[in-house]
Amino acid sequence: MRKNKLLGIAGGVLAALSLSSGNALAQSSTLDTVKQRGHLRCQVGVPSPGFYQLSQDGTWSGSDVSICRAVAAAIFGDPNKVEFQSVTSAVRFTALANGESDMLSRTTTWTLFRETQLGLDFTAVNFYDGQGFMVPKDSGIKSALELKGATVCVLTGTTTELNLTDFSRQHGLDIQPVVFEDNNVRDDTYIKGGCDAITNDKSSLASSRAKFPDQSAHIILPETISKEPLGPVVRQGDSQWRDVVLWTVFALIGAEEYGVNSKNVDEMRANPPNPEVARMLGVEGDLNKGLGLSKEWAYNIIKTVGNYGEVYDKYMGDGSPEGIGIPRDGSANALWTKGGLMYAPPFR
Repeated sequence: MRKNKLLGIAGGVLAALSLSSGNALAQSSTLDTVKQRGHLRCQVGVPSPGFYQLSQDGTWSGSDVSICRAVAAAIFGDPNKVEFQSVTSAVRFTALANGESDMLSRTTTWTLFRETQLGLDFTAVNFYDGQGFMVPKDSGIKSALELKGATVCVLTGTTTELNLTDFSRQHGLDIQPVVFEDNNVRDDTYIKGGCDAITNDKSSLASSRAKFPDQSAHIILPETISKEPLGPVVRQGDSQWRDVVLWTVFALIGAEEYGVNSKNVDEMRANPPNPEVARMLGVEGDLNKGLGLSKEWAYNIIKTVGNYGEVYDKYMGDGSPEGIGIPRDGSANALWTKGGLMYAPPFR
């Protein structure tokens, strides 16, 4: 099943809807609604390598797309039962709060304001990032502190825009933001010299650069000016649905930690190496009951989508032509057993 939907600027008119209406939607049980509908409605962003890329035949792929597919696999046993909604940053929260989307999976930073005042719940971090700057190599700029008086392309309605203002004020740089709602228009403006630099999460800068005609003509500056924990988001007021999305991410991470992947999951299920894997794969216990899913929910995720490492290598690393070459070793996105922050609570 392939369903795509575009939610653009016009969706902004929905911003006047009260948060209480969004909470009421959540109270109707998102999981039951999704099951009855027969597919998941999942937000992704405007096509961008690594995170959410749209092929010519209309197929979505990427690390954040994989989260959507994993949730669908957990519910239906089929990762293709997803309607992908390509949503701009400016209207993403409105589209989720008013019920157009069941969940959001598109490079969204977890902040206090967003979680407490927008009627939303963040679930788990699936990528640890930080904001940086990219400039033309021939500009001679080696540091973000050399951007005094520069024009900088940035997406509006994002933490990126706010961080840019803070950074400029803190260092007295008098940076002039040039704001956009669409990252493709932003990138095109930068390429054509409409601004001196571009700022975004460093992973997104790498994603943008991967699309440029000459990648080597642009450099990402060394400074990281923020913390950007990214992860899927749901509406407040439906704890079971939050648990489904949360533990889907944990299943991806936990599977990698225990050495379970898409190639060996059948053998692991037939002969679990330890009780934790047996419980995760539904061989022992009834952990599925609280989620409202089948015993095979985690097995279906791993079998059809893979574990966290498989997804990272394919889309974010250099394990395939689709990867955007962001090193994982030694980063916060490594497993906790390898010095990173990726960690799943116990399956018990």
